[in-house]
Amino acid sequence: MGIEALALAALGGALVGLLLTLFGGGGSVLATPWLIFVVGVADTHVAIGTSAAAVAVNAVGGLVGQARAGQVKWPCALAFGVAGIAGSIAGAALARQVDGDALLFWFAWAMIAIAVSMLMPRRNAGDPAVRLDRHMVLKLVPVGLAAGFAAGFFGIGGGFLIVPGLMAATGMTLANAAASSLVSVALFGGATSLSYLAAGQFAWPLFGALVAGGGVGTLAALPLSRRLASRAGLARTLFALMVIAVAIAIMLG
Repeated sequence: MGIEALALAALGGALVGLLLTLFGGGGSVLATPWLIFVVGVADTHVAIGTSAAAVAVNAVGGLVGQARAGQVKWPCALAFGVAGIAGSIAGAALARQVDGDALLFWFAWAMIAIAVSMLMPRRNAGDPAVRLDRHMVLKLVPVGLAAGFAAGFFGIGGGFLIVPGLMAATGMTLANAAASSLVSVALFGGATSLSYLAAGQFAWPLFGALVAGGGVGTLAALPLSRRLASRAGLARTLFALMVIAVAIAIMLG
């Protein structure tokens, strides 16, 4: 694999890290299209498996910071995430049987769904002191399975499903759900990438470049996020519209 391809992958990782830090859920959805259309990865499955691993690593990095801030509701997060692992493995297994072009077409629809979710108004109402109970577990398990399946099939973090799922099942706040969702994003991304790795559909050099670039992008986003604080809504809307435009281009291409 040439230096140019690795440099482009690192640049894509930086872009994803920047967007993920600025906008949260949905920021990593451009990783797979970047690998295919910019870096030149010919196999859609390799692109999905590799980007899923990078998403998992980025989630772990974000999770450390959120855990230190005390925002993660660990019992709820683990119940949701562990339930979803089986779904992510099943989703990845099914995706590997789907033709690459068809999979990319459905991935474009997932991009549109993520963008639409980013355009919807968010409410932070909820119980910041929520505690896991049996009734919540019965809600978390099926939602976790569904979110895990989607994350595994499309090779995405799945935060656009995980965050509202956690809020609906437990009644926690948006801030707690966003932080707790990183547990599932890391678990789903890890399970998905391991499935592709076992099938030989994984590119280690590109993974390393994505992760390295993602670290740089995350650091660059920190001062920028403060500047965009007063215009976060507009910036988020513009990014969502860009994701929709890229998805349409994929469908037409």
